[in-house]
Amino acid sequence: MPRFAAGAVGIVVALQVAVLTALSGRYGFHRDELYFMAAGDRPAWGYVDQPPLTPLLARASTALFGDTPTGLRVVATLIGAATIVVVALVARELGGGRAAQVAAAAIAAGSPIPLATAHMLSTTTLDTLLWVATGLAALRLFRTGDGRWWLVVGALVGVGLASKWLILLLVLALGVGVLVAGPRRVLRTWWLPAGVVLALLVAAPTLVWQATHDFPLLTVASGISADDGAENRILFVPMQLAYVVPVWLAGIARLWRDPELRWGRSFAVAYPVLCVVLLVLGGKPYYSVPLLLPLVAAGAESALRWVRGRRLTGYALAAVVLAVNVVISLPVLPPSALAPVLAINAEQGEQVGWPEFVDSVADAWHAVPDAEVILTGNYGQAGALEHYGPDRGLPAPYSAHMSYWDWGPPPDGLTGPILLVGDFDGGTPPEFTGCEPIAEHRGIVDNDEQGTDLVVCAGTSAPWSQLWPELRHYY
Repeated sequence: MPRFAAGAVGIVVALQVAVLTALSGRYGFHRDELYFMAAGDRPAWGYVDQPPLTPLLARASTALFGDTPTGLRVVATLIGAATIVVVALVARELGGGRAAQVAAAAIAAGSPIPLATAHMLSTTTLDTLLWVATGLAALRLFRTGDGRWWLVVGALVGVGLASKWLILLLVLALGVGVLVAGPRRVLRTWWLPAGVVLALLVAAPTLVWQATHDFPLLTVASGISADDGAENRILFVPMQLAYVVPVWLAGIARLWRDPELRWGRSFAVAYPVLCVVLLVLGGKPYYSVPLLLPLVAAGAESALRWVRGRRLTGYALAAVVLAVNVVISLPVLPPSALAPVLAINAEQGEQVGWPEFVDSVADAWHAVPDAEVILTGNYGQAGALEHYGPDRGLPAPYSAHMSYWDWGPPPDGLTGPILLVGDFDGGTPPEFTGCEPIAEHRGIVDNDEQGTDLVVCAGTSAPWSQLWPELRHYY
């Protein structure tokens, strides 16, 4: 095998880390990050919409590096850097020399989804690394035929199940790929069941938690499919070309045509299998991105030859693509100029305006001196109030959304006025009485909280403990 180009790949990684660190605090927390921090403060083996690893990483990062966007995102930056290194190792595994390894690292580092997931902490951040690492271990298994690599695959899948269950789709797609294109010999070894057992052992606490709570992750997944499935299917194909620089097309062609890489053909089959599964399920288009990165590594050398063959045009095009990807994925523009970007990447807007949102809630709360409870419509609102509220004299918020519901209703003794924050399935829940709107939040960007209603209700129709089961919602 070629030597690993540690120095040159290290330069690519260092540049990515420098850019991400410089921009990590430019806007603010994303709504999901606020939720992860809240969940991390309530450690458990699982949550209704996610396994435990991301909240635990959020807690560790803020404890070590500070309770700020920059501190929280240190761990995301490090995971993103590790992902780029593994992509380069995949290129090496597929016979790529120094230039191919560096090209693979650079293309992955400059693509929109890897940039975005390395910028802010999300469940996709660690999931991407685990998919690519599992792909590398699988390629080593296919190339060498050494069954012991099933243990590495099993361990990575087990950790993946503690991060995001989507890694099961990778297992399914690669399994079909091996059956169709080989090498089937890797299935005829007792190391395979040993790897399966190891994966189950590593994931056991998370699986047990989900089982004892009636598998709420599946409920949330079915809701995503029902609510967004049609839109996801329409956008799926064009987004495959936008999320990662489409060098992966050359990677599929190389894996399928190159006789020296016959042992890696299963990856060329696995990607279309994954796409079909996601289209049937109505999954989000970016769910396929982690499998695209090994294919980018396979096609990196072809991309490099194309750029070199065109010199000025090729390098100019690469620079333009990189610049566009950075603007779309990272907080480069001032918030006032975000409108065009939000049409492509709405997640940029979800990092702007949370302190101002909490200011609006605080003004409404202090306008009702006898108010006793703040109830929010979604976990982002609750997370923002939990983080920024104490400095503004606000009590701990409550929410019936996702895992906030599990963290309990207000005490039954709180029977005074309630401040409702946000949308509750299109209107004020009938369980609340004497409700009147008192304000509307107007932020600096047109994000999901723009126009949030703030409503004061005189009380509830029954004690909180009786109402709480009826208020629960996942979407």
